[in-house]
Amino acid sequence: MKRLFPSLPPDATLGHVYRAFPEKLGPLAEYQNRVMRGDSALSVAQRELIATYVSGLNACAFCYGAHKVHAKAFGVDIGIVDAMMTDLETADIDDRMKPLLHYAGKLTTSPSRMTEADAQAAYDAGWSEAALFDAIQVAGVFNLMNRMLEGTGITEYYLDPETAAEDMLDGLRSKTCYADFGRANGLFD
Repeated sequence: MKRLFPSLPPDATLGHVYRAFPEKLGPLAEYQNRVMRGDSALSVAQRELIATYVSGLNACAFCYGAHKVHAKAFGVDIGIVDAMMTDLETADIDDRMKPLLHYAGKLTTSPSRMTEADAQAAYDAGWSEAALFDAIQVAGVFNLMNRMLEGTGITEYYLDPETAAEDMLDGLRSKTCYADFGRANGLFD
């Protein structure tokens, strides 16, 4: 961790940031829960894969590590996530997901360069506008979260996804896990 906010403990996590600034982060946690666990044309596993990919592109170690665990909870092979970050084209993921991941990646790294062809690739893979918009929302939420964590100095994630306990994974499978995390960290009355 970088000591950018001296009021945070040396081993600070997202929960510490939530507890330090609860008045501003409650709506964000609710929105994040809707985007990541609400009704969607994308499965939860697909949304977590996009969140992990965006976080990896941003080199946000905290979110990349945390969302590898979230993705694992929904059956995503952690080895595939690492392979995706090395080379998306050769990674052993569903070919239908690749245009969405490319879209989210380009939106993350060069948003002003989005083209009709980027969207058309997603449509050609069988995705609807609703699915593409859901992918855009995931990318947007995680670009925000990545910057919030990096900006407050939260740069490390301490849990090894390979050894995440089954009871923890069960908690991540809850339809309200993001809101529950916010509630546990003082965001809601």
